[in-house]
Amino acid sequence: MSTVISESIRGLVMLRSNHSCEYCKSQDKFSPVFFTIDHVIPLIEGGKNDPDNLAYACPLCNRLKAHKLTALDSATNSIVPIFNPRHDEWGDHFQWSEDYLLVLGISTIGRATVNALQLNRKKLVLYRREMFDIGQHPQQ
Repeated sequence: MSTVISESIRGLVMLRSNHSCEYCKSQDKFSPVFFTIDHVIPLIEGGKNDPDNLAYACPLCNRLKAHKLTALDSATNSIVPIFNPRHDEWGDHFQWSEDYLLVLGISTIGRATVNALQLNRKKLVLYRREMFDIGQHPQQ
């Protein structure tokens, strides 16, 4: 299976995401590093280079997700699917904290994904505070 993704598909994935990580919601225009194209279902698990299997991701979310398809929901102690941006609605599984700094998992999938992808890692929370202060937070 080829790992080459055409520029047209890459562009479609970027536009569809509004140039934001589809997991943590960081914006690529404020990142010093290039965002990546994530295979929601990894190639090694039979995923394809089809747009229906691709998500725009910041490098750390992409690295932390890696080949994971499932993760532990600590509230129920069960293994559940990780958030799939092609099939799941972000708002069905996550919400912002009152101050918009934390991503809160509101479902088994949301909680497991927050933990597995470390969606509230320290530097990401600091980034969100700065984005909020300059009026660039995804929810503003």
